[in-house]
Amino acid sequence: MTPPASFSGVTDAFFRQIVTGMRNGVIAITRDGRLAVINDEAYRVFGITRDPADIGQPAASVLRAHPEVIRTLTAAFELHHLPNRAEMRLKPLNQVIGYTLALVRDDNGEPTGAAMFFKDLTRVERLEERERLRDRLAAVGEMAAVIAHEVKNPLAGIEVMAGVLRRKIPASPDAQALLSDIINEAKMANAIVQEVLDFVRPIRLQMERISIVDAVQGAISLADGKARRGAVNVDVRLADGLPLIQGDQHQLMQIFTNLLINAYEAMGGRGRITVTGERTRLADGGDGLDAVLIDVTDDGPGMPQEISDKVFDPFFTTKAQGSGLGLAIVRKIVDAHDGRLDLRTAPGQGTTIRLTLPVSTDETLGN
Repeated sequence: MTPPASFSGVTDAFFRQIVTGMRNGVIAITRDGRLAVINDEAYRVFGITRDPADIGQPAASVLRAHPEVIRTLTAAFELHHLPNRAEMRLKPLNQVIGYTLALVRDDNGEPTGAAMFFKDLTRVERLEERERLRDRLAAVGEMAAVIAHEVKNPLAGIEVMAGVLRRKIPASPDAQALLSDIINEAKMANAIVQEVLDFVRPIRLQMERISIVDAVQGAISLADGKARRGAVNVDVRLADGLPLIQGDQHQLMQIFTNLLINAYEAMGGRGRITVTGERTRLADGGDGLDAVLIDVTDDGPGMPQEISDKVFDPFFTTKAQGSGLGLAIVRKIVDAHDGRLDLRTAPGQGTTIRLTLPVSTDETLGN
């Protein structure tokens, strides 16, 4: 069917505008390797500046930063089966594109050019990689949970049998000391296994209105039962009338317990820990969000940057004994409460860990 004369007069411009405005990238070369078509999206993805003079130039010169694209296009003339849905990594930009190839033929069916239609898949690939990583972590977590459960049983048996044996040979001081060491080591190993379980299990929050003051005071008692405090003084200076937090009482107590234990061990049995708290307001693009800001500050030795950058990473520890999960669990719980975690430290200047936790609206200790 022959198009009307009024239509045929705008055909070339019409189709050029279609190609130019496409949201997918389009690039085409002639049989002799010259650039015939390149649209705005292609310029953007390839990271090159648009220049009308590019058309007609050798494509290898215009896309000299991406020889893999030129190789793929020129190879199209030799292929019997052109890839329909393939992927390519643009190495200089570390981007991934998904592309389709097509031959441009003349009226006799002879190929006169090759075209590539493509889309930037970098964000999609990153999301997929994140999902794959999440799946791998979930699998590792399930395996760790199974192993931890299996290890807890023999540890408990070792502790019980050592206790029985210690009662049966009370007259042997050397044996008593050895058995005490066995029991203590079994308890320590059991505590590490429990930390692994706490870390790999998904957090299921039991949300309720809770007081930060109560959580901090409860954590002090728990920390004193789990670690040697020595002569460390804990000074709690929480502002009056702090609002209630919509959160999990047990999990928030664990945050402060882990922070206090970590500080006790770093300070070597002497010094001061100060816990301060105040109401604040976080910018959220609207009217703002009420929150409570809590600083846990110690006057201990502090940390150099190469260590402070890793302290919240799972299994990182500078201690001779320990799982390296205490602060990783803190971060996990804070994230579950939609909170923020910050660290300020330097060698010889102590350490401050700042928690910012959102507050349920209009819920204060005075209500």
